[in-house]
Amino acid sequence: MLHPLVTDRSRWALIVTLTCSAFTVLVGDWPQWRGPTRTGHPGAQEPALNALPQSPRVVWSIAAGPGYASPVVAGDRVFAIEAQDGQEVLRALDSATGAERWKARVDETFTDSQGPAAPRCTPVVFENRVYAQSCRGKLTCFAANDGKTLWSVDYTQDFGATFVGEKGNSQGAMRHGNNGSPWVESGWLWASAGSTNGAGMVALNPQTGAVRWKGGNEVAGYAAPMVGTLLGVRQVVAFMADAALGFDAQSGRVLWRHPLKTAFARHVMTPLIVNDRVILGSHQTGLMSLQLAREGDRWSVSEVWNSKEAAPNFSCPIVIGDRIVGLGAQRELVCIGIDDGKVRWTQSGWITSAADKSHAGFIAVGGTSALMLSDSGELILFDVGGTTCRELGRAQVSGVNWCNPALSKGRLYLRDGLRNAGHWLCLDLTR
Repeated sequence: MLHPLVTDRSRWALIVTLTCSAFTVLVGDWPQWRGPTRTGHPGAQEPALNALPQSPRVVWSIAAGPGYASPVVAGDRVFAIEAQDGQEVLRALDSATGAERWKARVDETFTDSQGPAAPRCTPVVFENRVYAQSCRGKLTCFAANDGKTLWSVDYTQDFGATFVGEKGNSQGAMRHGNNGSPWVESGWLWASAGSTNGAGMVALNPQTGAVRWKGGNEVAGYAAPMVGTLLGVRQVVAFMADAALGFDAQSGRVLWRHPLKTAFARHVMTPLIVNDRVILGSHQTGLMSLQLAREGDRWSVSEVWNSKEAAPNFSCPIVIGDRIVGLGAQRELVCIGIDDGKVRWTQSGWITSAADKSHAGFIAVGGTSALMLSDSGELILFDVGGTTCRELGRAQVSGVNWCNPALSKGRLYLRDGLRNAGHWLCLDLTR
């Protein structure tokens, strides 16, 4: 299924087999990290955004405890995770008013030098259940209607993962916590448990938490896994601490592995599946396109291109048409071609924080337009398709944040605040 915004020229480029049909969600929902397809694209029914109000109407604003995780939207509820009294707490909020419907404890908080003792992993909603993963590696399934705990697993106790925190030369999730949201669909939940004892990736029954398979010996990075079809095989693509890997979705067998080792394994970008290529990268590797090949059961990986200019720190780029746009190594926006990795344009001056702490959240909003929420709280609408970046509108909507916002039915849901308590906001972008 091709995204409706794909042009004929780039039709091959967005066979991002992460289609909405894989989810049982209502039209217009934003039920997980980076939207219904985990690509920064809203559902096909989301109205195109052609202009941006100078001062978007605040529909509601409620106090929020510390945290980095993004909100998600399903049905008439917003699910948001934050810290309260030393605990990671999941809250269900009324999407129309912000009123709290319920809240539930997830785990104890975790503290390091990177930020407050607060959750960092965006929850996932699927079939009236909410899945929340704590920094410490506890994954819990809650009933969406009342917050009742249905089941829970612990990556250290149940799978032998190691979590030591910010000590010595510890790498990836064992250092700064489990950040990458699991992928959930009918009959399956895949999560980066991060155990080197044969459970780097695990598949669970989303109804019961029972183990379906365990695979690999990889410490988890910070990236969320992606699920799609490559060369006719449905697989889980994971950007782990020392490599990018493809796991057979049904059996857990490691199909291919591409080593990518960096200092402290700061691998944050959610992979993109584009036709039979995987696009991912980090601040030290650059943004790269990996081409997969297969002869029977033997798989191989080759690097098609690598863009150092577009190297992502901890922002995730989006694909629009035949282009990828994201935040580059020098805190500038970079637009590159999918086919060759060459720079189409750059835009500086929109991000004012230091390069190693800069962040922006991106959403595709129709045609060749994109929406960016900067880490200083500016919302900017711009056009990707030309030889330069063309600004279409901007508005100051929040303070400092590292939030990837959620867009649902013309409303934007986001977190205002970073290291201290802030607010959950709902903004109307239609007037």
